[in-house]
Amino acid sequence: MAESAASFLFNRLTLFLQQEQELLEGIGDNAVYIRDELGQMRAFLRAADEKEETDPQLKEWVKKVREITYDTEDVLERYMLKLAHLHCDADGYKRYVKNMYASVKKVILRHQIASEFRKIKLRMEYVAKTQLRFKDIYGFKNQESSSSSKTYDTRGDALLLEEEEVVGIEEPKKQLVEWLKQTDDGLMVISVVGMGGLGKTTLVKKIYDDSSVNANFNCHVWVTVSENIDLDRLLRDMINQLASEVKLQPPENLEAMNGDGMKEYVYKFLKDKIYMIVLDDVWKVDVWESIRYSFPRNNARGRIIITTRLYNLGNAACSETRGHLYNLDPLTAENSEKLFYRKAFPRNSCPSYLNEISNSILQRCEGLPLAIVVIGGLLATKNNNFEDWKIFERTIGLELQGDYLKRLNKLLSLSYYDLPYYLKACFLYLSIFPEDYLLKKLELIRKWIAEGFVEPKDGKTQEEMAETYLNELYNRSLIGVAETSLDGTPLTFRIHDILREYIILKSREQNLFTGTSEGEIIRPDKIRRMAIHSRSKGTYNVKYLRSLFWLEFSEYTKSGLLFHEVLRHCRILKVLSLRNAPIDSIPNDVFKLYNLKYLNLSRTKISVIPKSIGNLQILETLNLEQSKVTELPVEILKLRKLRHIVVGQSYSYITNPDSFVVQGCKAPYEIGSYLTSLQTLTWIDADEKDGIKIVQQVGKLTQLRRLGITKLRREDGRDLCLSLVNLTNLRPLVISSINEDEVIDLDHSLSSLPLPFLRMIRLYGRLEKLPRWAYSLHGLTVLRLWGSRLKEDPLEHLGDLPNLVCLQIVKFAYEGEELIFKSRKFQKLEILYLGELRGLRCVRVEKDSMPRLVQLNLDDCERMEELPEGVEHLRDLQDAFMFNMSEKFNGRVAEHEGKLAHVPRVEIWVKDGLKPKQLI
Repeated sequence: MAESAASFLFNRLTLFLQQEQELLEGIGDNAVYIRDELGQMRAFLRAADEKEETDPQLKEWVKKVREITYDTEDVLERYMLKLAHLHCDADGYKRYVKNMYASVKKVILRHQIASEFRKIKLRMEYVAKTQLRFKDIYGFKNQESSSSSKTYDTRGDALLLEEEEVVGIEEPKKQLVEWLKQTDDGLMVISVVGMGGLGKTTLVKKIYDDSSVNANFNCHVWVTVSENIDLDRLLRDMINQLASEVKLQPPENLEAMNGDGMKEYVYKFLKDKIYMIVLDDVWKVDVWESIRYSFPRNNARGRIIITTRLYNLGNAACSETRGHLYNLDPLTAENSEKLFYRKAFPRNSCPSYLNEISNSILQRCEGLPLAIVVIGGLLATKNNNFEDWKIFERTIGLELQGDYLKRLNKLLSLSYYDLPYYLKACFLYLSIFPEDYLLKKLELIRKWIAEGFVEPKDGKTQEEMAETYLNELYNRSLIGVAETSLDGTPLTFRIHDILREYIILKSREQNLFTGTSEGEIIRPDKIRRMAIHSRSKGTYNVKYLRSLFWLEFSEYTKSGLLFHEVLRHCRILKVLSLRNAPIDSIPNDVFKLYNLKYLNLSRTKISVIPKSIGNLQILETLNLEQSKVTELPVEILKLRKLRHIVVGQSYSYITNPDSFVVQGCKAPYEIGSYLTSLQTLTWIDADEKDGIKIVQQVGKLTQLRRLGITKLRREDGRDLCLSLVNLTNLRPLVISSINEDEVIDLDHSLSSLPLPFLRMIRLYGRLEKLPRWAYSLHGLTVLRLWGSRLKEDPLEHLGDLPNLVCLQIVKFAYEGEELIFKSRKFQKLEILYLGELRGLRCVRVEKDSMPRLVQLNLDDCERMEELPEGVEHLRDLQDAFMFNMSEKFNGRVAEHEGKLAHVPRVEIWVKDGLKPKQLI
């Protein structure tokens, strides 16, 4: 983490030295020295990062480096803040006077910053000298191979577990054994993937030791790979085990063999054999890449089992060999309780007075076997004392620091220290959010960028790089997907509670984040990021605060005492989130936060954005979602770095079945000429003033990725289409007409639009016909038509869209009597929703249509009397839901239930109440 801070500051200082030539007199040499020393220290810090856990002196040294980087950044931030006050907008004599004043202030400012840089240089010289001593002690030479300290590895414990200590493995074991026993010749890789502590090693070891499994193989070998594997050692270990399996001596020259020689030996040995090899705990893709051709693919039947925390590694290994990937899930509530009681009460049952506390603690463990075993073992030492258990429940995060739980911490540390430097800050940042909080993908990405954690690289934008970071954390099983969009794209993530407790400790230790809880606050000397909960009271040292999240509001915080006190003093704030704040106006202190890049005022009662919003010159994100704001002031055009404007209602809240109203917001008509960096613009009214249309201005925003337009009129259609031609980066597009009867005219002789990245279209309003260009959108995955009143069957051409995953035709979107899903159409469609199509009588599904459909929804199509003809052809169908259909239709479903015999879940929800009926 210190390396991450040093790398970030190195880049900041480099930019500072390039741009602020005017102020470099007297300070340039010191700034260059600090930058260069940080550059040289980065590699050493990478190696020292983990070793500090076992060396208190090294830990203190790393802390000093971290504090120097923070303090240097503070100096730069204060300088930039003061510089913002010196900009002059006056004219004439006033301008002359202000310029003179600014010149004097700059001289004073130069002296101040020079003095502070001299002090920091002295500190840097001291830590640079101390660094040499640690280099001598540890001999850091190969930084890539030195990142692992000698710590107790708890993974080996899984190999010693008795059968009665293992619970909940019956189903996964059954599936894995079934795959292993398949008689197909050739190589098959089975990947078992999941976060640390889920029991991957335990599960596979029980299979490996099963005699009924071993009987299917000539030889079987277990190789523990681990994080910092020596490839030659791995191959020698494998060769020794293989030789032992057939009671042979390993080759005499084994120690002298190079890697290629050993791989060739393994290949020849396994040829013509039936074998099973376990590669346990593989951490890096290149390990598998280095040895995969050691295993014959022909003239043998080989089964390789890989356990890993990395989804992409597991998926790649099994995909190339017709193999299988098994995502290991946490234990069920029943199995979690069984394992916990076995550990916490080894000789007795759980006393009734501890039931509630036990359930609370189990919820925190979230089915993670290692956490359950370790915490249960600790609680077994507390002799069922209610007070001790209650204290543990309240302080479970702090208890993780105790000696008894070091085993759990060690295992979690393996995942943390394996992260590249640029991911460590991003990962620890998740500790800011409260327990069970759903991490919104776009919200998190924008905050990371505002914090400076993400840099563009290899032609990718910051947003694209941030999404890569999120995917990498997911691939490492450090976060899980909580919610997805209709096409399966992740929308929200969550982090396991035990993992969250770990990163909270790391964040506090490294002064990355401070949280408040139960009326208490941990107050480091310099708070840099803070989340305030409802019970927070007292005073705060917020002079150095970078990020402030107001998560809950009590009577104390609502009163404004704490609220205004904090905002008044945190002048270098970059990120401010006041989501759900009980305020109806923006505090004036907000507009003095000249370093602010991210401002979230969503779900507040704010109705007016004052002109002083123009003060926030480097603001990148303005979130007013579900606030009362209906118009953006013209001063917003001063915010040339603005990337995201979110107003009105989000995509998640626009589908009220009883109302067509979509709340939008008026925007300045010159928006396209000024805010050219915009990537998000939702929801904006399609207004016109003095002949200037918003829909025309939108075409100038060529960086747009997300666009939501409301109150579209028929005459706006042509201009909007011409604008869309320029928006080649667009991903989702949502359009709503001014009222239900207004026609959305989007055709205008355009046979195609150059929108290669467009994935989602939602159209709310009347269409005379679907625009022809929609049929050419080969990247489209989601299409929703609401209130379209189409008279012609739209399926003829939509069926040729090669990537369409979800199709929703709802609320009178089609007025015909029949829909026909023709053969070989909709080859990737997975979700079909037909709702409130009052004229629809019949749906026909021809053979080989929608071969991947998994969910069918029919809702309030009152004239339908039969199941879709040909529904039995949908062999992948998992769910069939019928909502508010006619009694005759429901009766026919019961009569012809054989057509749905292959569908696991079939439910009818009737109009007079929620009465799901499981037919199959």
